[in-house]
Amino acid sequence: MSPFLETSPLATIARMLPQALQEQENEIRILVPRFGVINERRNRLHEVVRLSGINISIDDNDNPLIIKVASVPDTKMQVYFLDNEDFFHRKAVYNDENGKFFEDNDERTIFFCKGVMETVKKLGWAPDIIHCQGWMTSLIPLYLKTIYKDEPVFRDAKVVYSVYHEDCDSVLGDDFVRKASLNTIDDACLECYSDTSINKIHVGAIQHADGVVTACDEAHRTVESHLGGKLVMKHSDTNTEEEYVSFYEKLMS
Repeated sequence: MSPFLETSPLATIARMLPQALQEQENEIRILVPRFGVINERRNRLHEVVRLSGINISIDDNDNPLIIKVASVPDTKMQVYFLDNEDFFHRKAVYNDENGKFFEDNDERTIFFCKGVMETVKKLGWAPDIIHCQGWMTSLIPLYLKTIYKDEPVFRDAKVVYSVYHEDCDSVLGDDFVRKASLNTIDDACLECYSDTSINKIHVGAIQHADGVVTACDEAHRTVESHLGGKLVMKHSDTNTEEEYVSFYEKLMS
């Protein structure tokens, strides 16, 4: 998210859309991974002690979740950064210095998605809309509709998933589906995640989402055959916050 991290069009959308919505008197919470390239001192991140004590189990390994917070400059918006020493303290986002996709990006994704759900639970804040941006959020629609469906804070929430096109052939690995199940979700729900390539991982998120935003023409073509029956919006640089609000209101009605 800009200005903390600027790597793609996602960073700009994730920065401008929440502010525009908040200025229309909506209450917004933003949660992002605390990638190691985000400068904590310059951006004034500090730990939220009252949210400490959460562990995210993946493959029987307990991974401590640290929540940090910072304010977006010149706004009243706070951003929650989900951190873990093993997953996010490297000075890179998705690839090493040689351009190789990190082998643990599958577990980093699972950690972040489960961490989002646990953080919102601990905040005790019941969102009307959960808007997931990009492939690293792709498990949140699944978790919302399975593991967390009976949690009071999520019971009435609708989930929107934004699809971005990634020009890469990386995969999250053969073990991704098993790990993502968290030993709880049945195989039928996870079948749609069986293709773990980055440009196909969107399919599972779309199946469990209530609404879909395609962020560019390439992204729309990638998932077009999976959009049947979903409320769909095509993003463009001319979109206004009113169009997004209208889209959200259609979902909630």
